[in-house]
Amino acid sequence: MLSLFASASSLPLPTLPLPLGGVEVPALTIQYLQLLGFFSALIISLLVVPAITTWATQAGLLDEPGGRKIHAQAIPRFGGVGIFLGWLLGLGVVCYSYGQYPAWHTGATGMLVGGILMFLLGLADDKWNLSPYVKLGGQFLAAFVAYKLGVQITALDLPWAVWIKLNALSMPITMLWLVGIANAVNFIDGLDGLAGGVSTLSGLTLAVVAVFTNQPLAAIMAALLAGSSLGFLVYNTHPAKIFMGDSGSLFIGFMLAAIAITGVLKTQIAVMLVPMVILSVPILDIVYSTGRRLLAGKSPFVADASHLHHRLLQSGMTQIGAVSVIYGVCIMSGMLATSYVHDLESYLVLLGGMALLWFALVTLRFSTATLPEGGLPTEE
Repeated sequence: MLSLFASASSLPLPTLPLPLGGVEVPALTIQYLQLLGFFSALIISLLVVPAITTWATQAGLLDEPGGRKIHAQAIPRFGGVGIFLGWLLGLGVVCYSYGQYPAWHTGATGMLVGGILMFLLGLADDKWNLSPYVKLGGQFLAAFVAYKLGVQITALDLPWAVWIKLNALSMPITMLWLVGIANAVNFIDGLDGLAGGVSTLSGLTLAVVAVFTNQPLAAIMAALLAGSSLGFLVYNTHPAKIFMGDSGSLFIGFMLAAIAITGVLKTQIAVMLVPMVILSVPILDIVYSTGRRLLAGKSPFVADASHLHHRLLQSGMTQIGAVSVIYGVCIMSGMLATSYVHDLESYLVLLGGMALLWFALVTLRFSTATLPEGGLPTEE
């Protein structure tokens, strides 16, 4: 498994040293920090999520079946806590290894503070079921804070060499992007393994693209997010033992949007289409769902069973089949994005390694289902 990741380090790298918080850092150091962050976040998430599952079950914090929901029994819904802690503590491991936190790097503090605010908002919604308008207001507040702390789209690099400075439009466009992607990931969180898998794949793609575009902070943040999402995905794969809840989906969506800003839109190497391709699955779903509701004269905040994954189920697919189709679209999007930056080989090697790791961990989860309580993890 590790050899697959090591082989990626032998693939072509940017020839220039990469800046991290104003300090020149060799490309291989960035890859080391990426791997350290990925595995740290993965291990922490793998350890924390089972504990959260037990706690939420005992506390009665469950997502009850019924209505448009697919699951047939009550499932704990606080898996986002494990994702968040995996990412945050993994970031701590990376900073300790590197010897500093790049607080002065553009967007670093904005991602951290904005991500924490979005996580806390989702956590409150998981607990108290906030109104859509309160949630939306909280999301824009988190986006505003992130913008003020450096997460900013200041210009758009469009196809055919069209470069547009946003000026006064920078803040509203940045906030709409952050809030839109956060809700897009929240919208696709409807099937076992769907949001977690799409988030893991999107994080991997952003990590590869950010290295090529000389944005090491975004590359490390993306690797951390991919690791923590993968750790959660092990327990969320069908049949799911836990759901991420809004605490997970809003946090992941916000972080993916923020990483895309700091890792892709901060450079003229990649056009605006690249982050849109990387996040095409959640973007297509939110555009389709919101547009359909508005055309039908309904509020875009009213949930229904007509998302893209619902449509696939209605066509006769199983949950696993529908999720696999969407995974396939996400992988093809990643291939397109990494091909554009001429780093498809790295993406495919890392994708293969991550797929093998996921398979091994999920196999371990089900193979230990009959072990006594000391098993790791124990299925009930």
